[in-house]
Amino acid sequence: MRRLPIVRVATLACLALLAACGPTKKSVFPPAVSLQEVTAKPGGPWHVTLRVRNNSYGGMSFDRLQGTLQVGDLGGVLLDANIGQDIPSFAADVATVDILPTPEMAKALAALAAKGSGGALPYGIEGRVTATPEKEDKPRTFPVHGKSWLSPVPGIPDTYRSP
Repeated sequence: MRRLPIVRVATLACLALLAACGPTKKSVFPPAVSLQEVTAKPGGPWHVTLRVRNNSYGGMSFDRLQGTLQVGDLGGVLLDANIGQDIPSFAADVATVDILPTPEMAKALAALAAKGSGGALPYGIEGRVTATPEKEDKPRTFPVHGKSWLSPVPGIPDTYRSP
């Protein structure tokens, strides 16, 4: 009679162990997007290098960034970048996009250049990035909220970097 409960307990323990053998799910966290470099081209356009950081425990396939770039307290301009890169966990890579800044943004950057390498100008990126985490079939959309500073690069005219 006592044998039946022992068999049931052993069976339940084996089932619990088998359930633990399933595939592990890696945690997915929103990525971070920041400016790595801005180069002001003759005639007005800016060549922007974005730094995309994967903050997840698994790799992600990044597709697109859509949002706005705001420099100082001025109005923003549209950022629409095709990233098209696979980024491993806790790693970063860059994507580039050319934008046409507002005249006020161009003046603010020119004023920053006049201050030299000691000057800094705040910026913010707001928007969303689309990426597909590894072992998932459908892309996800993650919010992006980034703020930092741009400073002139010593010895390279019309080039600015973020720390």
